[in-house]
Formats: sequence, C-alpha cells, structure tokens
Amino acid sequence: MRTLTGLNKTITDCTACPRLVVYRQAIAEQKRKQYRDWVYWGRPVPGFGDPQARLYILGLAPAAHGGNRTGRVFTGDRSGDWLYEALYRHGFANQAESRSIGDGLALRDCYIGATVRCAPPGNKPTPDEFECCSWYLEEEIRLLKNHRVVVALGKIAFDHYLKTYRSQGHTIAVPAPKFGHGAVYRLSRGVTLVGSYHPSQQNTFTGKLTRPMFYAVFQRARKEINGL
Repeated sequence: MRTLTGLNKTITDCTACPRLVVYRQAIAEQKRKQYRDWVYWGRPVPGFGDPQARLYILGLAPAAHGGNRTGRVFTGDRSGDWLYEALYRHGFANQAESRSIGDGLALRDCYIGATVRCAPPGNKPTPDEFECCSWYLEEEIRLLKNHRVVVALGKIAFDHYLKTYRSQGHTIAVPAPKFGHGAVYRLSRGVTLVGSYHPSQQNTFTGKLTRPMFYAVFQRARKEINGL
C-alpha cells in the first residue's frame, strides 16, 4: 500500500470480521429514531485528515450511530463534539463541529485513526478483531511519515500504538510507557506519545475528563510540535 487514499479504499471495502459486519449493517438498517432519515454508512470507517500531519490522534473504534452513521471518524457523536472543538481551539481544525461528510471540515497538520475500523457491539472489539485490524493501523502509521506527536485517546489506543511502534522495529524504553491522562513519553525516532482519557460520555458526564483537562492535552501537543 503506497498511499493513504489506497489504504482507506481497502479499509472501507473490508469484510474480514463476520461479527462486525453483521453488527454494523444491522445498526445501519435499524437506525435511531432521530436519524431515521439518514442513509447510514454501515461500513468500516477510514482515517481522516492531513496526509502531511505532524499530529496523529488514535481512538478505539467508530461509534454505532456516529462514525458508522456518517462515514467519518468521530463525526456525529458527543465524543466528536469534544474532540473537534478542542482541535479547532488549538489550531488543528478549521471549524469546531463535525456533523457529516461534506460539512466543510478540514484538519490542519492533524490526522485521526482508530485501532478498529468497524463499530463493535458494546464498544468492545474482540482480540481477534484487534489483530485483524492491526495491519491497517501499521500501514497508516507507516504512511504518516511526518507524524511526530501522537495523542492516544484511552489506554487501548495507547497500548496499541506502542505495540505497533515496536512491531515496526522501533525501540521502546524499559520499563515501557504506562498510560495516564496527560502522560508524555518521548519515544525513539523523534516521536512523542501523549496519553488522554477518551472523550466518551462515560468520562465526560462523570467529570473524569473535563474540558480544561482535555485542552491541556492539545496544548501540550501544540507545544511539542512547535518545538520541533
């Protein structure tokens, strides 16, 4: 795979995980009442953003009525509301909202991916599904040649980035980096990894993740990028 465009075409055509195929298609047919007039995407969701990005954001998987509905990662759900508002505030997006493909949103120096590309039941992919999608993550990271700062949204994304980084032959210090909100690790080859709680409703509604906490992550990312 030589380009992100080619990779994303391969991702959107994928049918490798039977459980995820059944689930994503069922959600697309059943819909939520407020989205009954939508034609759901109902396919794997590719990465999105600037191919020359220095900031790479890694999430878990598309939301059933977010990315699985709209076809764009973190688009059409409350996690996306938090993420894109923070990106806009810190100069990584041209607008603060992400509602649908074609809404004019563009990312600046930023690219967003996921460890699994299909919406999973209960938001919990199986180990086999993570493994099946791992090649897409490896290719995405390889093709984003300019990325220098990684914001991992949640422990799963944090651990999977490290696993992929190691599988590509890069050295990781011992003891290995440990996930924590705001944790910052400088890896080999000039990459800085920043941990963040995921902006899921489970975290934002309970106050585990606040706006100032989330902004601080992207303030740090901006500082790291500007310091390169």
